[in-house]
Amino acid sequence: MGSLFVVGTPIGNLEDISIRAIKTLRSVDLILCEDTRRTKILLKRYRIKKPLLSYHEGNEERRTREVLRLLEEKDIALVSEAGMPGISDPGYRLVRACHEKGIKVIPIPGPSAITSALSVSGLPSNQFVYIGFLPRKKGERRKILKELQDERRTIVAFESPHRLKESLEGILEILGDREIAICREMTKMFEEIFRGKVSDAVKHFSEPRGEFTLIIEGRRE
Repeated sequence: MGSLFVVGTPIGNLEDISIRAIKTLRSVDLILCEDTRRTKILLKRYRIKKPLLSYHEGNEERRTREVLRLLEEKDIALVSEAGMPGISDPGYRLVRACHEKGIKVIPIPGPSAITSALSVSGLPSNQFVYIGFLPRKKGERRKILKELQDERRTIVAFESPHRLKESLEGILEILGDREIAICREMTKMFEEIFRGKVSDAVKHFSEPRGEFTLIIEGRRE
């Protein structure tokens, strides 16, 4: 019986990969990846040559059954496009299925946009609530924000560039003009860390580009 290795990979800068992650990727029989193009760049950088198999949201259910059969004989690594698999990325379904089948699942820790953004936000990080990507639809987004009105812990969310301005306006309307830290393109060439009030962020990100992590102040006493 093989093992499934859940491997954290860089969220931007390829030098952020751990020595243990490199050794694991070199030792397994097969690598499951959310984006084969992105993973090939990483593997080429560290001269790793292993068979790749796509594992993404579109084929997750079908691939899980196939991977379970392969795990009867092979060690397999699971990587996402960036960061830790299963955290707003595919992986949960496979990990759960492995536990049900008695297959060993081994975490290989790596970078995380959540904790990286929290560490430089200047907002309380001893307790926080992670809500993933804010919903695409305005009504669903407003509903979640209203549910968070009385949340006193720091709130962490992801957002895409084409919805950032609308989401910030919703946060301002529903949660108020709180402190916020917005980390853009973390560890990449055009990394930016903005800190201020939500109203300031609305003005600052008039033409947003890149990937965003939002760290929002919880409700004050």
